[in-house]
Amino acid sequence: MTDLTPPFRADHVGSLLRPKAIQAARKKHFEEGSLSADELKAVEDAEIPALIKMQEDVGLKAVTDGEARRSFWHYDFMGMLTGLDLDERDEGVQFAGVKLRPIFPTITQKLDFPDDHPMLDHFKFVAANTKVVPKISIPGPSCCHFRTAPEDIHPEEYRDPEVLMADIAATYKKAVTKFYEAGCRYLQMDDIFFAYLCDPKHRAEKQANGQDPDWLIQKYSWMMREAIKDRPADMTIGMHMCRGNFRSTHAAEGAYDLAAEAIFDTGVDIFFMEYDTDRAGGLEPLGLLPKGKQRILPGFVTTKTPELEEMDWLKSKFDEASKYVDIDQLGIAPQCGFASTEEGNAVTEDDQRRKLELIVRCAEEIWGGV
Repeated sequence: MTDLTPPFRADHVGSLLRPKAIQAARKKHFEEGSLSADELKAVEDAEIPALIKMQEDVGLKAVTDGEARRSFWHYDFMGMLTGLDLDERDEGVQFAGVKLRPIFPTITQKLDFPDDHPMLDHFKFVAANTKVVPKISIPGPSCCHFRTAPEDIHPEEYRDPEVLMADIAATYKKAVTKFYEAGCRYLQMDDIFFAYLCDPKHRAEKQANGQDPDWLIQKYSWMMREAIKDRPADMTIGMHMCRGNFRSTHAAEGAYDLAAEAIFDTGVDIFFMEYDTDRAGGLEPLGLLPKGKQRILPGFVTTKTPELEEMDWLKSKFDEASKYVDIDQLGIAPQCGFASTEEGNAVTEDDQRRKLELIVRCAEEIWGGV
């Protein structure tokens, strides 16, 4: 019988290119106002099962809805929290050569995870439409802090960062509980800002705001640890880290060295670590992973470009990685999602499928199975 208990040797970060019917429906709803919310949901419900089936067909044992109901990998989830609003302004976040749409998280009142958070139902839909393990990817706790400028934090008590971070951790602790109650046994949190805080440019920006980047790394590790430490024994937690992914561009660079110890101290079970370019630095930080059941899925396969990686090259990368961490504590996943925002990366649906097939094939050749 096939083992359907994570971690798996082959996995993926979560987001997929949006089906054309969903793209058209979202435009009609959000831009033209000619499609109701219920009609948009009907289109999503009709299209997402095919995304799930594609993942099953390539051999993956954990599947998502491709984040197809979202505009962003993080802002949609955050804007659905109690006490956090998304403001649209004139200036977007700068990526390499492009700017993100101008969305700015604003904390207006005490934070909480509402019992009717829409993504609970998003998860339930995947669970009802798959024969393998349903997974949902949500932004990790650090997102609520890193992406919210100090001037956009309005509650007086949150002027104390310790109080704010404690409430973020408590909000996520409740989220973990609510997803478990919804049937989720595999929850992934994308805490990419550990990697950002290894980038000299982003470190300098935080210092200019009066924030110590090394202190932030430790506090972000604490928030994740607090959020997940009381999870039931049969709930697996994954964490993805990258340096930005918007229409195949990036927003940060720098090796994991400054944050690796704090990352592996979070108590997370599976680490999805971007490693598709020199921007991620060397593999030496993998050696800080404690021996045990935790697993790293290095992202040697990129989602940013269509070219398919060579199997021999992938095997050589795992030979190198195994110098630092036991091969039994490794697996493989793409470096990021294929569509961290609804615009998607500069790849086709066929490219996407071939990349996922490669992930599965690589796992089968190195470990004998997925």
